[in-house]
Amino acid sequence: MNLDAFSEALVLLPRGLLLTLLLTVAPLIAGFLISLPLALIRASEARISAAAVFSYTYIFRGTPLLVQLFIVYYGLAQLPLIRHGMLWPVFREPFWCAVIAFTLNSAAHTTEILAGGFRAIPRGQTEAAQALGLSHLQTFFLIRFPLAFRIVLPAYTNEVIGMLKASSLGSTVTLLEVTGLSRQLVAATFAPYEVFVVAGLIYLAVTFMITALARRLERHLTPASSDLRSSTKATNRLLRLPALRAGSQ
Repeated sequence: MNLDAFSEALVLLPRGLLLTLLLTVAPLIAGFLISLPLALIRASEARISAAAVFSYTYIFRGTPLLVQLFIVYYGLAQLPLIRHGMLWPVFREPFWCAVIAFTLNSAAHTTEILAGGFRAIPRGQTEAAQALGLSHLQTFFLIRFPLAFRIVLPAYTNEVIGMLKASSLGSTVTLLEVTGLSRQLVAATFAPYEVFVVAGLIYLAVTFMITALARRLERHLTPASSDLRSSTKATNRLLRLPALRAGSQ
């Protein structure tokens, strides 16, 4: 093992971690916001709209992310409408091309994940909310979304980890995140083993932190039986419902 190359990689590669996190977090946030209305449509009984959303998710989940990135970065730049339009300052930058491609891909996966969570909610939960006089927005934000998110959290954690690893594809469009810096360092040192071992350790460390945070969030979203009474009282206060009588508790 080349210890000098290993040490150099330990110093150089963490500099690309910020860009790696940006390529992970930005598409996840944008993709999540896009996927919320799409998941509601996908889980609804509107067949035509649900079929249109399914077509979008099927295409982006069924094709490699690298191909999608190349289409956005190399393909769209060839269109006169893009090259000579207002969007050219965006599509000429590899960072924004990567964010757009990653966002569309993440939104497709997250749509199917959330749609599965919405379908898993018992119909009685929604009917009870309607019986209490809750509006559609209140039912969504207080009942449906919290329950669905709790159900799909393990699957969405896998999506977050997958997007972290997918961020390495940014190196194929000249972005110098962790993998991009690794390729540069390998070209300079001819020590691929040492350099990519360090890169793998960086990705592994970030994955470990994401998993730990997800487990902590999952425990927080799954209250113990002793906390149910206080949670019910807080919900009643929020919804301005009368407290339960002692005999009915």
